[in-house]
Amino acid sequence: MRCVLAAALSAAIFLLSGCLVGPKYVKPALPPNPGPDAYKETDPNWKPTNPSDAALKGDWWEIFHEPVLDDLESKVAGLNQSLKASEARFREARAQIRINRADLYPTIGTAPYAIGERYSANRPYFSRALANNGEADLLLPLDLNYEIDFWGRIRRTINAAKEETQASAADLATAQLSLQAEVAYDYFELRSADAQKKLLADTVKDYEEALRITTNRFEGGISNESDVFQARTQLQAAIVAQLDIAVQRAQDEHAIAVLIGQPPASFTIAEAPLNTEPPFIPTGLPSQLLERRPDIAAAERRANEANERIGIARAAFFPSVALSASVGFESTAISNFFNASNFVYSLGPTLSQTFFDAGRRAGISQQAYASFDEVSANYRQTSLTAYQEVEDNLVALRILSQEALQQRQATVAAQGAEQIFNNRYVGGLDTYLQVVTAQNAALSNERNEIDIMRRRMDASVLLIKALGGGWSTAQLPNY
Repeated sequence: MRCVLAAALSAAIFLLSGCLVGPKYVKPALPPNPGPDAYKETDPNWKPTNPSDAALKGDWWEIFHEPVLDDLESKVAGLNQSLKASEARFREARAQIRINRADLYPTIGTAPYAIGERYSANRPYFSRALANNGEADLLLPLDLNYEIDFWGRIRRTINAAKEETQASAADLATAQLSLQAEVAYDYFELRSADAQKKLLADTVKDYEEALRITTNRFEGGISNESDVFQARTQLQAAIVAQLDIAVQRAQDEHAIAVLIGQPPASFTIAEAPLNTEPPFIPTGLPSQLLERRPDIAAAERRANEANERIGIARAAFFPSVALSASVGFESTAISNFFNASNFVYSLGPTLSQTFFDAGRRAGISQQAYASFDEVSANYRQTSLTAYQEVEDNLVALRILSQEALQQRQATVAAQGAEQIFNNRYVGGLDTYLQVVTAQNAALSNERNEIDIMRRRMDASVLLIKALGGGWSTAQLPNY
């Protein structure tokens, strides 16, 4: 019986609902992309063996094959406080759908009351003949109020809430992707610092040995005291650089701790120098980026939401029709309260129409159209920015890979020169200044090689973020 009544009520609501005023949503057009088949900066030598295997998955960080990073990323979703705030905003938006959907159905309630009163015979402007010894009134009503959605205002409000909820879900995905990318970025910064620290620690040992040799040569009368001072200067400079790296590493470690929701004081990551190559990252087609970037999806959903609000604003120009009903029992005594003669009811529609509002509705309508233009422009700009971010990181990876090859050759050459000048100095053929110059060149090239690797890993992380990670619009909730 209850199912039959619910079906009848739904059918009645459907029949009473009218048309939808306002424009039909059309996704805002994007500026033409100059490369429909590939990204401009893609390295033509990057050819995946099996594209389906190389495709980015949900746990995209696993492409780096770093177990420590995998463990850190697994903690972001459950412990990061900013992400929890984004998840709460999504639940708020989802609850708003339920709130707005309730307007499709009648509101039924009751407000029973019992009252007794007696008028004073001496009350001003009161006839003594109307005086009584008191009277009571008991009322048990059941009230129903229902707005008939002739022009689609309620339905468009529900649709707007749905679009905002989908946008909030995409915002949540954007926040999660950004945090995960930040963890990976800071992780490779930290590992780069570990590599620099190890290099400088080895350099300090080498310079300590050089200082010992120059000191012995000076004490033996073979070389000048200036050689000792130059060797000591080199050593102290290397120690200062080593200490300076420790500051940056500690800050990277603290940043990771906060990102995974832990106090920095109780969080440590064991040292392990960066020693890896950036993985192949499949980019797909530029058109696919629109389906894989959650921030683009959020911007597009808000454009749809703004279109719904135009319809809401247009519905205000038409009359609103409401149906009100009240049934119940009214009596002066509780003993015969439910007698048939005490049954009361009221039933009737109400039509309301605003004839003059000094341009308020027109202004709201213009505001809605302007809002749609604004969010449509934001959607286009978000898409253009996404294309730029992909191209920026593609060109960075392509050129940095070439730099890495050249830098490796420069480093080998500098190390060879250092060894030669050191041997010549020991043999008394060159001054120690030439050894110092060669040491500086070798250390500079070795540090630059590590820095290029750091930049390549960072660009890999940023490229994955620019591509949307393993996300797709198929993950948007349906309502």
